[in-house]
Amino acid sequence: MPAPDGTEKTRILILGAGPTGLGAAWRLHELGEDNWVVFERSDRVGGLSASFRDELNYTWDVGGHVLFSHYDYFDQVLDTIMPGPEQWCSHERESWIRIQGRWVPYPFQMNIRHLKPEPFLECLRGLLELRKAGEGDPPDNFGRWIDASFGEGIARLFLRPYNWKVWGHPLEKMPWNWVGDRVATVDVMRIIENYVHQRDDVSWGPNHRFRFPSFGGTGAIWTNLSMRLPANKVRLNEECRKIDLDSRKAHFRSGRVEEFDFLLSTMDLQQLCGISKIKERFRDVDDLGIASTHVVGLGIRGTTPGELAKKCWVYFPEDDSPFYRVTHFSHYSPNNVPDITKGWSLMAEVSQTSFKSVDASRVVESVIQGLLDSGLLDDRTLVENVWYRFFPATYPVPTLERDSIVEPVLACLRERGVYSRGRMGAWKYEVGNMDHSFMQGKEWVDHVFFGAEEVTLHRPHIVNASKK
Repeated sequence: MPAPDGTEKTRILILGAGPTGLGAAWRLHELGEDNWVVFERSDRVGGLSASFRDELNYTWDVGGHVLFSHYDYFDQVLDTIMPGPEQWCSHERESWIRIQGRWVPYPFQMNIRHLKPEPFLECLRGLLELRKAGEGDPPDNFGRWIDASFGEGIARLFLRPYNWKVWGHPLEKMPWNWVGDRVATVDVMRIIENYVHQRDDVSWGPNHRFRFPSFGGTGAIWTNLSMRLPANKVRLNEECRKIDLDSRKAHFRSGRVEEFDFLLSTMDLQQLCGISKIKERFRDVDDLGIASTHVVGLGIRGTTPGELAKKCWVYFPEDDSPFYRVTHFSHYSPNNVPDITKGWSLMAEVSQTSFKSVDASRVVESVIQGLLDSGLLDDRTLVENVWYRFFPATYPVPTLERDSIVEPVLACLRERGVYSRGRMGAWKYEVGNMDHSFMQGKEWVDHVFFGAEEVTLHRPHIVNASKK
């Protein structure tokens, strides 16, 4: 597109004002570029990291987000857009597993001392049998990796049933190389020492400390960031319905048509293939694993029970409850409820896939009953507010065929100036956290303008090994 001085300027379109799209926008603005626009189909920024305020002034997220970072650049942006300490609540992570009527600190495999004697011995026996057997052939799928890394007891009691509840896919249809820093390995001697000394082992992982916005939920991060971008550069309620790859034009539901030199899409890859008319060429894109999420938020009268007061979130591996995770959302910030002296809140997540069906008409009731059965809720009459949303595309499931399906699609789009990035755009869960997604957008800009490598997208193992 010609500039007033007659020179050619690159026209960049960004579809989606989630972390990836806003990461690209931030970098473009930082570089002094102005020939770009972000189009967002919904009425708010944030994408899967948006927040919602309901009629009773409760704030809710799209599931239990935890903000932590592998990148100094991302940290600096956060400190720029929300510089005051009063804008953040800081937490030492307290995550737990609710199993067999007991509380076991996370990570489960390091804290099995909290189990009853027989399950404890089953887990320990499985670990000792692994040591006795020595190294075998490398596992060829996620299920076998769990068995080979943690033994039969831990696999049966926790890791297999929990991962089924999250992913809703047979674990033998998933690889294991995406795991990275998301699962703690085991040290048998340390487990025994924890048992002998009655010691908890809870500091593992990159998110053992995290921060959360004091007001507005996770979405406040992206609202604050978008407000620091030039006016009218982020346009809401603009849904792209068609992308003409030959003419490099994007058509919107409003009737708007935009030309582009480069287009960054953050919508889910299956949808992008549909509106760009390449799905007939890449029919197997429909075979990509995808998980949807039912999110149920409950506002509860009274004060938080003492045993829950400092807990951040709880994992549920057993089938007596529909949810895999429940977040103590009013603990993240007391301002997530209208009056913390009179009420508190929990937020539950239930996954749904083509392998794992959910009756949407009963999901709220089943969540309430599951909370009663597990002891997180004492009395259903204390529930004063229910917030329910279904999000159809929340987890890109890493399956054995994923890379062979995704890479040719991304290459085809790239040849035509279209780049698909972000959690659902690149279909790469292992770099799908907020910091990863934001940096995918930033690194894409640096690649387009300077030829820099997109490290987050192409070398997740390096990114996830940094900055613990």
